[in-house]
Amino acid sequence: MRAGLTGKHIARAGRLGSGPALGPQPFTTAAMRIEIDALAYGARGDGCTLNTRALQAAIDAAALQDAELRLGPGVYLTGALFLKTGMTLRLDRGATLLGSRDLADYPLLPTRVAGIEMRWPAALVNIYGEHDVSLVGEGCIDGDGKVFWDSYWALRATYEPRGLRWASDYDCQRPRLIQVFESSRIHIGGGLLLRRSGFWTLHLCYSEDVTVDGVVIRNNDDAHGPSTDGIDIDSSRRVTIRRADIAVNDDALCLKAGRDADGLRVARPCEDITISDCIVREGAAGLTFGSETSGGFRRITAERIAVHAPVPVGLLFKSAPTRGGFIDGVSISDLQLHDVPVVMRATMNWNPAYSRAVIPDAERAHAPAHWLALAAPVPPEQGRTQVAGVHVQRLQARGADVAFEVDADAEAPLRHFRFSGLDIEAKRGGHVLDVLGWRFADDCRLTLGAPIAVNADNTLAGLPAEHWRVDTSQQRRDVSALSMAEQDVL
Repeated sequence: MRAGLTGKHIARAGRLGSGPALGPQPFTTAAMRIEIDALAYGARGDGCTLNTRALQAAIDAAALQDAELRLGPGVYLTGALFLKTGMTLRLDRGATLLGSRDLADYPLLPTRVAGIEMRWPAALVNIYGEHDVSLVGEGCIDGDGKVFWDSYWALRATYEPRGLRWASDYDCQRPRLIQVFESSRIHIGGGLLLRRSGFWTLHLCYSEDVTVDGVVIRNNDDAHGPSTDGIDIDSSRRVTIRRADIAVNDDALCLKAGRDADGLRVARPCEDITISDCIVREGAAGLTFGSETSGGFRRITAERIAVHAPVPVGLLFKSAPTRGGFIDGVSISDLQLHDVPVVMRATMNWNPAYSRAVIPDAERAHAPAHWLALAAPVPPEQGRTQVAGVHVQRLQARGADVAFEVDADAEAPLRHFRFSGLDIEAKRGGHVLDVLGWRFADDCRLTLGAPIAVNADNTLAGLPAEHWRVDTSQQRRDVSALSMAEQDVL
């Protein structure tokens, strides 16, 4: 099942920056581990037999012995699996875990979905409330997700006329590919190919001391499914992402921390996160902060990331007037953008059709609990996201249309961004609105077809006068009048 892609794409990713080559990174321990063969528990790699019970029995046996469960070549059709403390699941080259198309094979569990705590189908592979678990190998985990993508579009077509676009993503339940939830000391990688996820691919939520090292994500093989994010780091800490090669149809590398009133209630930040030596080939943006910002982000480092067309945005900060939270202590370096149209975008009013949850009067009588959570009011002063202390250095962009699209909030300007070593060639400078204390070092080199527009209260300190100008007619970018489909991609 396309496992042969793994070596080629990993080798390509390994040529990024100055990092080591991306290749199979076996997870080893000081002592030899007991090995268990899934076939001994009745697993059949014929692509037809549903193996959920057999594979779970093998997993449980491996956990009892702190053993390694090996899955040899074959296609193992399965529903949700739950890895356990102390074990390793190793998928050999040629082995594929193939997700069932039947939603009933993914039991409902308490979790967080797109910033809201609610019950949701289990992922295909779950590490749920466990510790010291490894998921490695050169095999493939394939969600076979098109049936779930189609179900989303069918539901959304009925929801939009009812004023429920914002509820579509929560009411159309779709399994993630891998969920790490309330877990610690987790290792994932070693050359895994992750493909065709029904929803988010790798979701790390409420977890700590997680390493993802050496994964290839390919979600666009059959079609371009909705919300097929690559790696979502959600209210977690001490997470390391290395050598990920990503092609998806939504956010590729994304930090999240809860949505609106529910996220503010939980108030768990993303902190001490390191992302390095990655390549993004397809997705909504190369590196994304938000839109779920309610719990906040701090001490985030991202370095040596390459982003290629058709990805539309290199660096994206997005939030909404009801999100709140903060972004502070971010260091981004050695970001290489190849024919990416927008170098950096920041919007504090992202996708209003999705972000503004208002329950129509005709729907209120039967509104489920998660609708009420989504629509719970947030006072304006709590809803403003505070963004400060971002340092961007050695960003190189070639073939860009626009350097900056920055629209914040006059009551909460983006504060104290520092830029050094920029090397940007773009047709237009774009605009920078509602910022405070932005400073560009004298080693920044910008080649712009038109200067950056700023409003009267802003200055871009350190940037030569020919690169920016005050334009009192410049308005904040407002996408609320656009179609719902257009808002999804802006």
